[in-house]
Amino acid sequence: MLPILKKSVLLLLAAVAAWTPVAFGQDAKTVLSNASKAMGADNVKTLQYSGTATEYSFGQAYDANSAWPPLVDKSYTRTVNYGTPAWRVDRVVADVPPDRRGGGFGGGVPPGPTQSFVVGPNTPWAQQLDLWMTPFGFLRAAAKATDATVESKSMGGKTYTVVTFTAPNKAKMSGYLNANSMLDRVETWVANPMLGDTMVEAIYVGYKDFSGVKFPTKIVVKQGGYTTLDFNVTDVKPNAPADIQGNPGGGGQPAIAATSRKLADGVYLILPAYAAVAVEFKDYIVVIEAPQSEERAAAIIAEAKKDIPNKPIKYVINTHNHFDHASGLRTFIAEGATIVTWRGNKAYYERIFAQPHTLSPDREETEKKKISIETVGEKKELTDGNQSIELYRVHDTYHNAGLLMAYLPKGKILVEADLFNPLDPPGAPKPTPLVENIKRLNLDVQTIIPIHYPPDGRAVTIADLMSAVGGK
Repeated sequence: MLPILKKSVLLLLAAVAAWTPVAFGQDAKTVLSNASKAMGADNVKTLQYSGTATEYSFGQAYDANSAWPPLVDKSYTRTVNYGTPAWRVDRVVADVPPDRRGGGFGGGVPPGPTQSFVVGPNTPWAQQLDLWMTPFGFLRAAAKATDATVESKSMGGKTYTVVTFTAPNKAKMSGYLNANSMLDRVETWVANPMLGDTMVEAIYVGYKDFSGVKFPTKIVVKQGGYTTLDFNVTDVKPNAPADIQGNPGGGGQPAIAATSRKLADGVYLILPAYAAVAVEFKDYIVVIEAPQSEERAAAIIAEAKKDIPNKPIKYVINTHNHFDHASGLRTFIAEGATIVTWRGNKAYYERIFAQPHTLSPDREETEKKKISIETVGEKKELTDGNQSIELYRVHDTYHNAGLLMAYLPKGKILVEADLFNPLDPPGAPKPTPLVENIKRLNLDVQTIIPIHYPPDGRAVTIADLMSAVGGK
């Protein structure tokens, strides 16, 4: 029995030795220092890495069950200055297929010359996040944290040493170090007005040596459950020139106060873009569109009540589920309004609007109003016998499966989103689908209200639309 006992003891000691870095209380600083040395990060002040990539437009899915739509980059380079901190992306975009489904980049990003984007040191944490989720960025951010902890976790059949600290947005940020002290994964949480507390994941695969530093050759970033970046890295230059110029980054532009003007009896256009329309019914108000943010939605609500006093907002019409057009819906839920949207969005909205918003609590997080949704198939009419709004699902558009447009027959006004933008750049797709849908439905349109309203506030007419498609 003694040899068997001896063998068992040896196996136990081996298991303990393998677990020692965490089990015997190795602190986060030591773990991070070892990882920095193993990855060659100690003396890296700047980093440039490049290759090819596919980006995916977050929140712009074709329908509620689709992934974020793609944009292919023929070349993609990131230059990072960890000291500033700042970073720049330079990309050359491939041709966008005309049948690409979804929003975001489709038709709005011309192929050809290099496009550059800069994130500076004064931007909000959510904008800086990509920098601090890079392998070397995470090591630096974690090393500066005063509350970093370390533990052992298993994932996908592997055991990781996991370093966790609290990010500036009060969310936990964790890095997963493998047995070779390479960072395989970083995960954290950010606030999103649609999804609430949303996980962001960066996955790093295929580490190689580049001039003395270890860096992954495959980077995949996910947000909201779907990929936002798939980056194949072919070249890495440590301490490359990184005098990053451009917009240094601030806290965003100051909010512009909502204004309104009367379009017809009981109908008010609320500007600036993203625009909304408030319509007076006998006993209530209907608002068309709740875009962008809680702040913008609150301004629209206030302006609608100023134009149409002493009546509640009963309905808010949602043209489609892209996040830039729907991120104010929770504010209208808290207001007590019923959402009117395409039928394919109902289950999706009921699910995501029930998710917690603890990182950036909004009004609905506090008030917990019950969500109410009415749906549209092909057509729906809201009427009180005098005022009416006709809602139609748009056919033959690649932008969104459930895109709705609203027609006000008394004023001959059509409200539309992402079908016709009068200031679209040269080369943008012609608004032919809008013309074809107007003809299909035999609508008598005089005035058009694009949700992406021209910043100069000009009136937009059916003549402008016909001119854009080359007709009369």
